[in-house]
Amino acid sequence: MKKMKWTLPAMALTLFLAGCSKDDSPITPTPVTAGVYVLNEGNWGKNNSTLTYYDINNKKASTDFYETVNGSKLGDTGNDMLIYGSKLYIVMNVSSYIEVAEASTAKSIKKIPMVTGSDSRSPRYAVPYKNKVLISNYDGTVAVLDTASLTIDKSITVGSNPEQMAVVGDKLYVANSGGLNFPVYDSTLSVIDLNTLTETKKIKVGTSPVKLAAGDGKLFVLCTGNYADIAPSIVSVSTSTDEPTGHRDINGGTLVFYNSKLFVSSGYGATTAGITVLKTTDLSTDTEQFISDGTSVTTPYGMMIDGETGDVFLTDVKDYVSSGEVFCFDKTGKKKYSFMVTPGVSPNKVVVVKK
Repeated sequence: MKKMKWTLPAMALTLFLAGCSKDDSPITPTPVTAGVYVLNEGNWGKNNSTLTYYDINNKKASTDFYETVNGSKLGDTGNDMLIYGSKLYIVMNVSSYIEVAEASTAKSIKKIPMVTGSDSRSPRYAVPYKNKVLISNYDGTVAVLDTASLTIDKSITVGSNPEQMAVVGDKLYVANSGGLNFPVYDSTLSVIDLNTLTETKKIKVGTSPVKLAAGDGKLFVLCTGNYADIAPSIVSVSTSTDEPTGHRDINGGTLVFYNSKLFVSSGYGATTAGITVLKTTDLSTDTEQFISDGTSVTTPYGMMIDGETGDVFLTDVKDYVSSGEVFCFDKTGKKKYSFMVTPGVSPNKVVVVKK
């Protein structure tokens, strides 16, 4: 669903991973290894989401790692993914369930249906908080998943068609997009008290907020606009007062806060593909084009930054139907490596796995 998409800090894990490389030769298991999982969204309604594992040491990308391990397909339209503790959580939007797997092997533990009666809740994004995983759902709720029992404890009503979320202290910010309510989109953030698991207020921001990033005492909100006379923009909000503090019109795809700067990938239809770096103080441009070595990216989609190394991962969906590519740039914007996610379509989320 390319109009609504996006990053998670790296987690330290000890892995025993095996799989098939692009040429179907096995990746030899090692006591400790480092690599990345890539969630490939696939095409809506085609049941072709896949999971790629790329071994940084061997420089090999496993072809559908999840299916190789489990003997079954992942599902339809994988929208988000995170590692929390020893588990890998994958948010399946159209299939409407949460796939919980072993982080070390991607072996399935449980599929948690996200339904109300016979109605799909259409889960979108997930964030961890104190032995819980909080999941936004297009039915206007945030579900609270207990990571021990793997059951839904509670659902919290928010705004319409919520997208990304951000935890700041004991507050959860939820972007209420209203993405299915054309032409009257939502324009609010819900604020949830994580001690009581209740919504305490709504904050008015820009039209159709979808992506969030937090840092330097602020929340940064990427809004898509209305695809007509309201331009896409980024709005900054003080996390101490919950009041908007700044605004800039910019066509962004997703955004990540790192080292007191805001990294913004180019949005759909942008004239120049790449990453712009903004100052968090006033949203002015710090660096017009982060990619400094001339590396060409066709259609940026997902982005994450390794908080320890500063490596920037950018996914490229190409034409949304053929195999995508993942680029890794160092902190100076020079390409370290890239790999195809064949047969993965529309790579949208990268999670780094550390030694």
